[in-house]
Amino acid sequence: MGPATHVTERAATPTPPPGGRAPAGSRRRAIPWAVIALWIVALALAAPFAGKLMDVTRDKPTDYLPGSADSTRVQHLVEQLPGGGTSALLLVHHRDGGLTAADRELARDQVRQVAADYSLAGEKTGALPRTIPSKDGKTLLTAFSLTGMGDEDVRDEAVHHIRDRIIGDRAGDGRDGLTVELGGPGAMAADSSAIFESADATLMLGTAVVVALLLILTYRSPVLWLIPLLVVGAAALAARALVYGLVQAFDLTATSMNTSVMTVLIFGAGTDYALLLVSRYREELRRHERPFDAMTAALRGCGPAVLASSGTVAAGLLCLLVADMNSVNALGPVGAVGVVCALAAMMTLLPALLVLLGRRLFWPLIPAYGSASPLRRTLFSFMGSSAGRRPVTVLLGGVLLLGALCLGNFAMPGDLREQDTFTEKPESVSAQETVQQAFPRSSSQPLTVLARSSAAGDVERTVRGTEGVVRVEKGRSGGGWTEFSAYAKDAPESAGEQATIHRLRGELDGPAGAEALVGGQSAQQLDMQETTADDRMRVIPLVLAAVLVILVALLRSLVAPLVLTVAVVASWGAALGLGGLVFEPVLGFEGLDPGIPLMTFVFLVALGVDYGIFLMHRTREESLRGMPVTEAALVALRTTGGVIASAGIVLAATFCVLATLPMVLMAQMGLVIAVGVLLDTFLVRTYLVTSAAQLLKRWMWWPGRLFRAGSRGGTGAEGARRE
Repeated sequence: MGPATHVTERAATPTPPPGGRAPAGSRRRAIPWAVIALWIVALALAAPFAGKLMDVTRDKPTDYLPGSADSTRVQHLVEQLPGGGTSALLLVHHRDGGLTAADRELARDQVRQVAADYSLAGEKTGALPRTIPSKDGKTLLTAFSLTGMGDEDVRDEAVHHIRDRIIGDRAGDGRDGLTVELGGPGAMAADSSAIFESADATLMLGTAVVVALLLILTYRSPVLWLIPLLVVGAAALAARALVYGLVQAFDLTATSMNTSVMTVLIFGAGTDYALLLVSRYREELRRHERPFDAMTAALRGCGPAVLASSGTVAAGLLCLLVADMNSVNALGPVGAVGVVCALAAMMTLLPALLVLLGRRLFWPLIPAYGSASPLRRTLFSFMGSSAGRRPVTVLLGGVLLLGALCLGNFAMPGDLREQDTFTEKPESVSAQETVQQAFPRSSSQPLTVLARSSAAGDVERTVRGTEGVVRVEKGRSGGGWTEFSAYAKDAPESAGEQATIHRLRGELDGPAGAEALVGGQSAQQLDMQETTADDRMRVIPLVLAAVLVILVALLRSLVAPLVLTVAVVASWGAALGLGGLVFEPVLGFEGLDPGIPLMTFVFLVALGVDYGIFLMHRTREESLRGMPVTEAALVALRTTGGVIASAGIVLAATFCVLATLPMVLMAQMGLVIAVGVLLDTFLVRTYLVTSAAQLLKRWMWWPGRLFRAGSRGGTGAEGARRE
């Protein structure tokens, strides 16, 4: 530390004035301590509740299904039948060389043990479910449903018990040539739960490590990186406690997927806000003698942009409340809580810590009072200069590139099947693949039909006579409802089976006075696809409207908000198109999760606009000081380009952590958002928005006061004072 720094630190402590009044310096020191004390108390109160969030996280099918779909009603009603909820399972025995008599005897013994340990739906006491051999004699299939499985913990325990105690070491190992696997919807759900149980801690640790490494590289300080990381950790703790409170108070649905996304969002967005604030604070430390004054100026300078940024993300997420998909609907308030907590921590706790720790925190690159900012030719200076010299060429080239990437959407794979939702193949998927190879033209996954008991006979005859249905089994009755299991001739989730579901629903409108519903795993997947398409039509226009309103209020313009919104929508389309080019050919994903377009749109538009807000707010700030728009845009890019690039890299990296989870949904969402953020950071904001500002000039601010001042030949500074 140099002598100039020591002088600055001593000068920051004024001599106490005579009299009893507390000096201004004492008050300045008291405010940060008070803020930190409040946060310590708040975190102490929040910690016990944050730890309970996983206990109230729900991952039942109805927590993800469309709220108004037939399959959701079926799931609710089935849980109220005698025996409670059911879990459909498949016990699969396979030997490549053909099953032996000993294999068949082992299969019968294992089925008897399952029937002895659990109550089977649709089976009389002592009766065993039917075991079906394949035509080639290599595979045996036993389909059954366990009752009393309404609670996912009970279901998971049953799946693990059958695998560990009944199947034992024969599950999938093929030591003597025989493989025995447990599959079916219940087993797939249990495998998903196992992934999410370990995902929370893995995600938190992985995200923290990624953020820490990037902060160290950004700040090049042995200590400074730790402060934003601690603050974002405090924000995550507070958010988890608040979400737990919302679950208890309002019965909010918190799924494992939503809490995982919230964690990534807090670390990504919170670190972005920290980067912007610390960068501005470093600038102000060169202009102000006291750290408190420098922080006040920094908050005044970048606070509106950060508030607008977080408000945009929160508003975009809350638009998801109009979605009918339960999992998407619940993501709105859960994600918004995370963003608000990140904002609160970065605008209160982080400034308090930075002020108390003073300039020494930046060692070895300490910003001395009165020193000039280091002038160096940066990448963003070069990029801004090229956009300033040839704005038409740059804008046209960028638009053509984004348009070319958008064409990749035509190569997007079809809808993702349930068995393809894992990036690493669990036992349930392996069992399903074995069944499909052994029984290629039949469905092992029943459709659940619920009928009013008064019309059960008519409904059963209608189901049996429906084209595409090959077998119907009567199930339980209770509460005025009767359950049937209908088997389609086509493979699960195939186009043929979907057509059968549509025919069934159409035919079951016929019996007079009867109310019949079609559900089950395949019907749930079909309802998810159709509901997600409807949700896109409702949510996307609402998100665009919310973003535009916030941008207009911040920038006092109509043109600049439209430019920013069109730019981020283009980057979303390009990122999704790039996904279409790599998901199946490169990464081997067999389909696209139907929720990906909507969720990535909300995140990329809301988060992408953030960087536009940071850039355009600084451009407006420079314009208000009397600078022409063309020059102000280049100055804004030079001064904010580096920090926004760092923020974009951090945000992209945190969402990439999602891709490490062995779920295709998480991998696709993480990769699309990461690519979209990078496109927006290094292409859209840097080149396209800057070149648009060069071409539009004062029209960028139409019809605000900056535009009117420019039309009168003024600078706009006088109008700014009036604003």
